[in-house]
Amino acid sequence: MFERILIANRGEIALRVIRACRELDIESVVVYSRGDADGPWLELADETICIGPAPSAQSYLSIPSIISAAEIANVDAVHPGYGFLSENAHFAEVCRANNIEFIGPDVETIRQVGDKAEARKAAVKAGLAVVDGSDGPIASDEEALEVARKVGYPVLIKAVSGGGGRGMRVAHNDIALQTGLQSARSEAEIAFGDPSLYVEKYLVGPRHVEVQILGDQQGNIVHLGDRDCSVQRRHQKVIEESPSPGIAADLRNKMCRASVKLAKNVGYHGAGTVEFLVQGKKFYFIEVNARVQVEHPVTELVTGVDLVKEQIRIAAGEPLGRKQGDIRPKGHAIECRLNAEDPDRGFTPSPGRVTRYLPAGGPGVRIDSHIEAGYFVPPHYDSLIGKLAVYGDNREEAVRRMQRALEEFRIEGIRTSLPLLRRVLRNAYFVRGDYNTRFLDDLLS
Repeated sequence: MFERILIANRGEIALRVIRACRELDIESVVVYSRGDADGPWLELADETICIGPAPSAQSYLSIPSIISAAEIANVDAVHPGYGFLSENAHFAEVCRANNIEFIGPDVETIRQVGDKAEARKAAVKAGLAVVDGSDGPIASDEEALEVARKVGYPVLIKAVSGGGGRGMRVAHNDIALQTGLQSARSEAEIAFGDPSLYVEKYLVGPRHVEVQILGDQQGNIVHLGDRDCSVQRRHQKVIEESPSPGIAADLRNKMCRASVKLAKNVGYHGAGTVEFLVQGKKFYFIEVNARVQVEHPVTELVTGVDLVKEQIRIAAGEPLGRKQGDIRPKGHAIECRLNAEDPDRGFTPSPGRVTRYLPAGGPGVRIDSHIEAGYFVPPHYDSLIGKLAVYGDNREEAVRRMQRALEEFRIEGIRTSLPLLRRVLRNAYFVRGDYNTRFLDDLLS
């Protein structure tokens, strides 16, 4: 097992990894930018190292700075969290070239599944259905137009690299496609350093469902059930739950088995997620996320498996301590993402000083957050400031528990997504589990 791990991230996920390290009796070294010098999570680390100015490009995305910090701190491994460099194959390669283990899949697997076009090919080879679209990255606007006319509008433009809804545009005609290609390329270049795009048929009103997988370096792979991520805005997830309320048991089993087969075919190890669009009784592969997901707490709540500790054990070469039959999801969990943003002004970020912070509590309530009263939410990073997750014996209890928890929660001094989340949890369609990826857009229109 590792003795010292460097955490190359910030905020709630850095705190989450610190806690896992503490329970595994591993020392944690956390890097931070000057914009995060007062971050409350830093107090819980065994050592902290400043790696540069506030902008991410000069700190959390600076591979030389992070590797230098890892060498100075004499760590065994680096945990990248999610976002930033978590799916960057070059970063993983540099870590291992410097005898530092990267807590994630091997370099070639990251490259293969991180390139969405290559991941589609791997999925087809594994027998999974994919949404009709380009066979790989499009070489020109003319090729994109040709694909769109072949599969039929509307179409979805997607960045080959990255995630989080960036580099994605929906086009309903030729003019919108050409405009969307230009803006998507620019956004993908800035966010991921890769302007490559592909085009696929846009499915109207599907569910977005993902399957959590774990694989060790000995070739053992298991799934931990599914999560529904259909409540989203601009392709960014807002609320997740496990299991999906709109999926029949036989369809769920097929998706889970297909996810394990794909993972075995690409030699996957570590924690990962296979994502699908579900329409009717059919499911279509979208992508693989080769990292821990923001929404991992809902899976932890229904399975009792600590995914972050499993990531670390796997990276250290330990075999999975459980077989598929040992994993028996029970009950229901829901997670709401708490963002520092103003719903009344187009969800613009709302940085500033938190003057009051009173988190919800009580039975079945879990809070993953790095903020506290007096904390200044910086303007330089993603607006996520925490996650509220609840567990119930069934979905009805989980929904009522989340309604109660959201009413209890108090964050003052900044605008947050709490009012929107309360509105969603009281919506009759959500309460019934009758929703899809258009739900939130329709609610806000």
